[in-house]
Amino acid sequence: MAEQTPDAVFRILIKADIQRVWHELTKTDAAQGAVFNAWLHTRGGLVPGAAMQMRTGTGKHVLVVGEVVEFNPPHRFVHTHRFTQHDDPVCQVAYELKQVGASVEVTLRVIGMPPGTATAKSMQGGGTMILNNLKSIAETGRPSLGIRLMYLMFDWLEFVLPAKTQSRHWPL
Repeated sequence: MAEQTPDAVFRILIKADIQRVWHELTKTDAAQGAVFNAWLHTRGGLVPGAAMQMRTGTGKHVLVVGEVVEFNPPHRFVHTHRFTQHDDPVCQVAYELKQVGASVEVTLRVIGMPPGTATAKSMQGGGTMILNNLKSIAETGRPSLGIRLMYLMFDWLEFVLPAKTQSRHWPL
């Protein structure tokens, strides 16, 4: 059996309605500002077994591929996760939302990361950023200025993404 790192668990309290937070994490009609401004695409909707991708705004590159494992609005969304630029094994990402008074507790859990991989390193560093961005968007309507500038740079530098991430290599 392959060795795995312990689950990476990130948690934050957001002063917003649970439906607003849920929509931000599952929308397919706009960029997901909390998740690196990527666009969530699926075939057949967000239902268990459906293929999904996170793409750049132009749609020319696929950043993440996966499959919906669980979809229980507005409390739990689980999907498999594989970065297209790495040849690492698949892991799972679980978002769990719980109403706590006037706030929503959001837990982001990354399950089954193989140790020492680029995916594990990216997920360990990205979890806090995703939740902080989600909090900012849900509470103020947009990510911080620094994040917006970073996303602008992502757009400008899309051409440097590896050729293996091009959408033609990842049909949905």
